[in-house]
Amino acid sequence: MKMFCYQCEQAAKGTGCTVQGVCGKDPETAALQDLLVHAVKGIGWLADRAGVRDRAADVLVVRALFSTITNVNFDPDRLEELIREAAAVKARLRGAAGISGEIPAAAAWEPAATRRGLLEQAASVGLMADPERNEDLRSLEHLLLFGLKGIAAYADHAHILGKDSGEIPAFISRALAALAEGNRGADELVGLAMECGKTNIATMELLSAAHRERFGVPSPAQVSLGTRKGPAIIVSGHDMLDLEELLAQTEGTGVNVYTHGEMLPAHAYPALRRHAHLAGNYGTAWQNQQKEFAAAPAAVLMTTNCIQRPSNAYADRIFTTGLVAWPGVAHIADRTDGRPKDFSPVIARAKALGGFGEAPGRTITVGFGHEAILGVADTVVEAVKAGAIRRFFLIGGCDGAKPGRNYYTKFAESVPKDCVILTLACGKYRFNAMEAGEIGGIPRLLDVGQCNDAYSAVRVAQALAGAFNCGVNDLPLTFILSWYEQKAVAILLSLLALGIRDMRLGPSLPAFVTPGILKVLVEKFNIMPIASPEEDLRAALA
Repeated sequence: MKMFCYQCEQAAKGTGCTVQGVCGKDPETAALQDLLVHAVKGIGWLADRAGVRDRAADVLVVRALFSTITNVNFDPDRLEELIREAAAVKARLRGAAGISGEIPAAAAWEPAATRRGLLEQAASVGLMADPERNEDLRSLEHLLLFGLKGIAAYADHAHILGKDSGEIPAFISRALAALAEGNRGADELVGLAMECGKTNIATMELLSAAHRERFGVPSPAQVSLGTRKGPAIIVSGHDMLDLEELLAQTEGTGVNVYTHGEMLPAHAYPALRRHAHLAGNYGTAWQNQQKEFAAAPAAVLMTTNCIQRPSNAYADRIFTTGLVAWPGVAHIADRTDGRPKDFSPVIARAKALGGFGEAPGRTITVGFGHEAILGVADTVVEAVKAGAIRRFFLIGGCDGAKPGRNYYTKFAESVPKDCVILTLACGKYRFNAMEAGEIGGIPRLLDVGQCNDAYSAVRVAQALAGAFNCGVNDLPLTFILSWYEQKAVAILLSLLALGIRDMRLGPSLPAFVTPGILKVLVEKFNIMPIASPEEDLRAALA
């Protein structure tokens, strides 16, 4: 089988993976993901054009799109289950719509009876299925599609926490309908991409509210990077509810729980850090997990995207849950009837392994959400007016394994002592342990949180613009962004929808953005690829 995928920053040769995904997915997995996207385009068309949306269909579409994000679902069996579920939902909507006449192929599609048949169907619906499509229009369609996948990730997290909004699935359906018809011009596709950015802001706001209502308002907290003696579970991914339920089930068992990767911000939430056995943070960003997990005598729980192929060193002690899956890896089932997930297999494995020895480590500070930063806004504003703070740098985004990401380390280390660094998402691991110091009692390095906490960064920027009576683009603020997967695409669209200019993006530009579309982005937003830390810092300070 052949495949084609270029949705992540590490696309092979900077153009696309055609034999095996750099992420680890094989052609069969890639094909089933393509077919799943095709299926939900049909659901979106029926929901929007025929007006037969329902909540079950909305949830399925979100789950399906999230499952196709980089480093989420690598299990063909689970993907086939989703495809057949999507086919059943689509058939139900089509029956309710009572449509006659010609409809898009995605809405008319019926699943083959066998896996082989599904793979044959998938061959005609991939990203490059229409070789006659204008490359710039295809680029815009894929920019929109990948942005929708990012929205789906945040919407799924919010839904799990009981937060939903009718406006979000309505836009997703409308955008999928446009992609299903495949006949939109550049202006309409650009408009949909900008609306995708705005919808993503609303989705991140919804998730932010869900997190705060469930776990409390995040506040600065010290996090240990050492280990305690005893059995251990390392939790990676993004799902705070999974962590909360695991903490409740390990209370009093002698098992310590450590965050990893994008779970680090969990320590900022009062309802989570009240658990004394939330022992600290182990390891760094997702791309280092194979080495870090192999070295840890602990059970590992992957809660969302960011999984890599488990090595033999820990394949028998890693567990997945939610939408994340890898063939042969033990999976913790979803909640049923309002009951928490059952993490007893993970706990039992942790106890059998024995765990870490006592190894105290240094601490880092997390928890600078918008509430914490805006709580000292007057001090910040006065420091800027007095010249004590010269500039703010938002150095954030997704990390990855591709060479060139030491740029962000060098940039952060080179930022002058009279400047403040805001950071979020796993890209912060490139520099979040450095001793940055303070400016008038304000830490120079402020960890805002997960990738979805870009909403907090936007709130801070808007509040500062209000305080200085200017636009965000007039602030002494520079965006230095790294991207890896589709949530980062959605966040980038959000920043563009807000009219933010002069952003620097790296370590390489998206393979799915053609020279023609890049020219438009440069002309309208002056978006730039990163150069060297010295050159970019000089330009920003000038």
